[in-house]
Amino acid sequence: MKIEIRKKGNETAVLISFNTESEKFESLSERNRFFWGLHGRRQTIIKNEKKYEYEREGLLDEIPHIKVDNSVFIVAMEHMKKMMEFFDEWEDKVEVKTFPVLVGRSEAKELRKERMVEIE
Repeated sequence: MKIEIRKKGNETAVLISFNTESEKFESLSERNRFFWGLHGRRQTIIKNEKKYEYEREGLLDEIPHIKVDNSVFIVAMEHMKKMMEFFDEWEDKVEVKTFPVLVGRSEAKELRKERMVEIE
């Protein structure tokens, strides 16, 4: 493995790692609300023999990020306030760690990109 650190073009971002403490949630439903609030979800409702699907957005649908693992992702420094506001709501049940990281030019561009909005 080759690790290359170039001073020019690197930017600082934040790696966020979290761990849910399952026993502290009142129910599985409450734990699901945490994950839905973060990642969003697809909801399917069947009514009168018709199937309706809805996309419920989560915080990470609004904030550009790079997924590292299931509970690890990188965001731009400018989005940290919003991220920490979300995690502060769950501070008794979710352990969060943050680390400053250097990202290259292409990763920094990905973290700055605007969210695409579809217009019908």
